[in-house]
Amino acid sequence: MSTERLHEKLKLVPDRPGVYLMKDAAGHVLYVGKAAQLRNRVRQYFQDSGHSENARIRHLMARIADFEVIITENEVEALILETNLIKRHSPLYNVRMADDKAFPYIKITNEPYPKILMTRKVVRDGAHYFGPYPYHEPKLVTRTIRAVRKLFKVRSCAIEITRDLPRPCLDHAIGLCTAPCVAWGASPEAYAEQVRLAALFLEGKQGSLVEELRAEMARAAEATAYERAAQLRDQIQAMEAIAEKQRIASTGLEDRDIAAVAQVGAAAGVQMLFVRGGKLQGQEQFPVDAPRGATPSDILGAFIKQYYEAAPSAPREVLLQEPIEDAPLIAQWLSARRGGKVEVVVPQRGERRRLVELAAENAALFLHQERARVAGLEGAAIKELQEVLHLEVPPFRIEAYDVSNFQSGETVGSLVVFEGGRPNKRDYRHFKMRWTEGPNDYAMLQEMLRRRFARAREEQEQLDRDEPAPLKWSILPDLVLVDGGRGQLNAALEVLFEYNQTIPAIGLAKREELVITPSRPDPLALPRASHALQLLQRVRDEAHRFANSYHQKLRARRIVFSVLDEIAGIGEKRKRDLIRAFGSVRQLRHATVEQVAEIIGPKTAQKVVDYLAAHPDVRYKDEAIR
Repeated sequence: MSTERLHEKLKLVPDRPGVYLMKDAAGHVLYVGKAAQLRNRVRQYFQDSGHSENARIRHLMARIADFEVIITENEVEALILETNLIKRHSPLYNVRMADDKAFPYIKITNEPYPKILMTRKVVRDGAHYFGPYPYHEPKLVTRTIRAVRKLFKVRSCAIEITRDLPRPCLDHAIGLCTAPCVAWGASPEAYAEQVRLAALFLEGKQGSLVEELRAEMARAAEATAYERAAQLRDQIQAMEAIAEKQRIASTGLEDRDIAAVAQVGAAAGVQMLFVRGGKLQGQEQFPVDAPRGATPSDILGAFIKQYYEAAPSAPREVLLQEPIEDAPLIAQWLSARRGGKVEVVVPQRGERRRLVELAAENAALFLHQERARVAGLEGAAIKELQEVLHLEVPPFRIEAYDVSNFQSGETVGSLVVFEGGRPNKRDYRHFKMRWTEGPNDYAMLQEMLRRRFARAREEQEQLDRDEPAPLKWSILPDLVLVDGGRGQLNAALEVLFEYNQTIPAIGLAKREELVITPSRPDPLALPRASHALQLLQRVRDEAHRFANSYHQKLRARRIVFSVLDEIAGIGEKRKRDLIRAFGSVRQLRHATVEQVAEIIGPKTAQKVVDYLAAHPDVRYKDEAIR
């Protein structure tokens, strides 16, 4: 647009609150802003004064070729519209949250028999949302859901409840559901009460909930319903144990959110701490895309608007590390959303300042870890893999499964783990098939997965009981990869469904290197140069190598020990002692009774020497003579 036309357009800008969009010559949105008086604010961008000291604005002004304005009724509406337009257009010169999906919430759905699940999208669907929860600790969300399910037996399955199933799933047997799917299960009224109590618990109202349950326990005891009273007693004790673990963060009972920012060049991250009822209940970290020249105050101000636009509620106080533009306006907006007064403040001293400093320390730590995590091709491959598979979270931890099955010898399986695009060999696992007979790849894959997730469940139950347990199996993957096609993937999905796991799973076919997904009828063909495909190939090949190496080790061991296996009285320990002493069965054949007796005793030594003499190894002529 010519300078003359641009100035003519400026004259038509109304003196009203609203939003403006700055565009380049191609019509791309470069920047979205809001103003109480659009005419004054927009004109500043085309004058020499006002923004000359801000490098970011100077650079923006050099590229502006056109603009657009949208008027609103008031500044609060302009604030909301600005946030939505930034999310829609992702302008280059606006501060943006790097991942607008990184909002983990617990959701209780709006349906006749509600279920509990994790979601990263808050919509107006009548459901109840609780959170947010830590971004880099999805295990905390799943553990919270599991605790709620153990306490209140709320279902998490995806089936439609018609109450006509022949039998409930495994969740009922292990005490995580009251089986509303079968005719004899929980009635609609009883199940609705379970959901109500779960919602109170997630809202942080444990105190009133415990009192309510105590009263019900007393009534059950008076009515001689001792089994029900015992169930309520256990429920109360479990809730009190959970409450004891929460660290006191405030001397009062305030609900507060605390936000601090860390910045290194264009990289930035915001740390949120969540205090509910005076107790620190969680934290979450957010990577931020900060344009050149953005200050910590700019980053924090833009983040707060984008964050609370998606959040289902606001606390009584929002404590900030830095003063931000439009703080009174944001407080007014949040107060309207909350239905009560919300303060947005920068504390200078005392307990509230201590919380802000704690958030700032965590923000710096998170930024350092995030920069290290996404460095190199591994970070690019993980990001690309998330995009092509449409995953809600980056697949930071990938578990791959493979089977090594020959016509003779041992049948084994392998589990390898990649974290951040690199192998984590501490978490590699071997499996010797226990239940599967014959060369059945599908059954062997399912045996591995069942054993893996059964151990995860056992370990998680130990942790839930506060029993010491090494974290070997309860750390769940972000993605499961199986070596094979549609058949292998379907076999894996059956086990994931059986154990009520919503972990994404894919297959990688060997010949064409096609990616098999549950949601696509046709395989996904990624370019050979794709970082995502190359990462999947590395993970799959490592699983294959690991399975084969273990298989070869077992075969070699079987060959070494096969002759000794036939001798009565020779167990695993004596076999190992003999091989350590003589190096091989071949050398053992040349040993005298006295030499063997030094290892395993004279009586058993005579048996070994006699048996080897009666069963010579025809591969060696000298042995045959013996």
